Amino acid sequence: MPWSGFHTKMIAALGCAWILDGLEITVASSVTSILTQEDTLGLSSSEAGLIATVYLVGQVTGALFFGRMADRFGRRKLFLLTFGVYLFGSGMTALTYGQGPGWDAYLYLTRFVAGTGIGGEYAAINSAIQEMMPARFRGRVDLLVNGTYWAGAIVGTLAELMILAYFDDTVAWRIGFLLGPVLGFSVLFVRRHLPESPRWLIMNGREAEAEAAIGRIEEAVRRHGKKLPPVDEKDAIEISESAHSTYVTLLRVLFREYPKRAVLASTLMITQSFLYNAIFFTYTLVLTTFYGVSAASAPMYLLAFAAGNLLGPIVLGPLFDIVGRRWLIAGTYLFSGCALAVTASLFAANVLTATTQTVAWCVIFFFASAGASSGYLTAGEIFPLEVRGKAIALFFAIGQAAGATGPYLYGWLIGDGSNRGRLYVGFLVGAIIMVIGGLAETFLGVDAERKPLESVAKPLSVVRTSVGAARRRTVRKLRKPGERPGAPPGAGAPPDAGPPPGREQPPGGAPGTGAGAPPGTGAGVPPVAGVREAAEAGAALGSGPVEPEPAALPDEASKASPGATPDGTAAKAKDKNDPDPGDEPTADTPAV
Repeated sequence: MPWSGFHTKMIAALGCAWILDGLEITVASSVTSILTQEDTLGLSSSEAGLIATVYLVGQVTGALFFGRMADRFGRRKLFLLTFGVYLFGSGMTALTYGQGPGWDAYLYLTRFVAGTGIGGEYAAINSAIQEMMPARFRGRVDLLVNGTYWAGAIVGTLAELMILAYFDDTVAWRIGFLLGPVLGFSVLFVRRHLPESPRWLIMNGREAEAEAAIGRIEEAVRRHGKKLPPVDEKDAIEISESAHSTYVTLLRVLFREYPKRAVLASTLMITQSFLYNAIFFTYTLVLTTFYGVSAASAPMYLLAFAAGNLLGPIVLGPLFDIVGRRWLIAGTYLFSGCALAVTASLFAANVLTATTQTVAWCVIFFFASAGASSGYLTAGEIFPLEVRGKAIALFFAIGQAAGATGPYLYGWLIGDGSNRGRLYVGFLVGAIIMVIGGLAETFLGVDAERKPLESVAKPLSVVRTSVGAARRRTVRKLRKPGERPGAPPGAGAPPDAGPPPGREQPPGGAPGTGAGAPPGTGAGVPPVAGVREAAEAGAALGSGPVEPEPAALPDEASKASPGATPDGTAAKAKDKNDPDPGDEPTADTPAV
């Protein structure tokens, strides 16, 4: 599908979540020292540090809880709900007015609630973007949206510098926590006008709503003067309404159907999360401890670091669709790891300054940021439609849990700044971890660029891949032993040959028909979608009405050999315009 204003509007409405997440993290980091003052909340250093931990735990909890709800109730309802939860939690944090255990518990509770909202956004929004973007733009859009986290970090840093300069500390921290709700409230009204994912609607048996949603998107394309390409019949697939899946369903899919993909997604998410949390949350500590940068000047270096992270997905994003996922993801991870190892050696040799250290990290994370964003892209697009939201949530939670160890470890390695050797080892560990992620992508990566999601991971509820494939399966099923493969049924045996040896003609008609039943109708065969098409296809080949093949289960269908006849021989005749039963569709959206 061509690009239209609808897709631009969708990016603007959904991508703001990551901007607010970056803003939220930056503001919380900036006001931590203020909250330890007696005229604010009077927290101890450990109590102030616990704010970030509680927010992180909330993100993991929200991702797992709302991830399942995104698959159960739809993408649209969830990205409205989760954003509302975030706005509520963050706004209530600013209303912490007292000191003591009760108010401390209230503070942590509101940070937890805000974190659950943002964590739920990761599952709902990534699912919606991947399912509603044109296949040839899906990679760059997902990277761009996830990379806007750093735009939020820039906005948060600048805003907090201005707030701290013009307001008293007792008021400044409250304004900081209100920035997100104030900026994000209007986004709810924009999101209300976005449609539900057509893929999710089809999966839940709501074909009419799916057609209406697709029609709305297509109309936006036509208004921009662009033509919609025709969809070939061979690109259609048929799916049945599926039962609501659980995390047990997801685990079964991961371990039985896609174990290598599960290893890939978890490796990418763990490696990028560990490196980012380790470097980002100790960034200013390294500058102030080893380079003598003042606490007031440190945010300016953070702005340069955030700018490099923002530019990476913007500049490199299109290459993930043009060159391909495997080589770009592996390349960004491997380059980041190797460059970090070089920088670690320069750091240990004490030849860097605060400026050159920042420049080096900007270059490293220009590539690492694109690779990190692609982790969310990979976790979503390589698993089936029915479990996509839960898959993103699960791997996000795994990555965050592993990444939570980074800041504590690197903080311990930094110490009082008297021993560069310990932090040098820490940098090397981070470099090795990123190289591991790059190698995992090299050997386990999935070439998903410019492909519809259904060809990357077939839906669990797929019935068949195309009308043409069903026609050939039906014809082969009705062919008698001895008939030529590729010939119409009945062409390979004499008319009076009778039943094959060892088989007797049942009374009342041909095998598989009930007594008195019209030719070609099978007694006891439940009707399935597409019966008429299969029957007409058989009639067109000269065989008269044919008995349609019952819909195969997805697991059974996946075991069938493409182009094989019932007796195990390969069919010689092959229609070049019809895919084999195992062929995957190539349309952006499934046809029903």
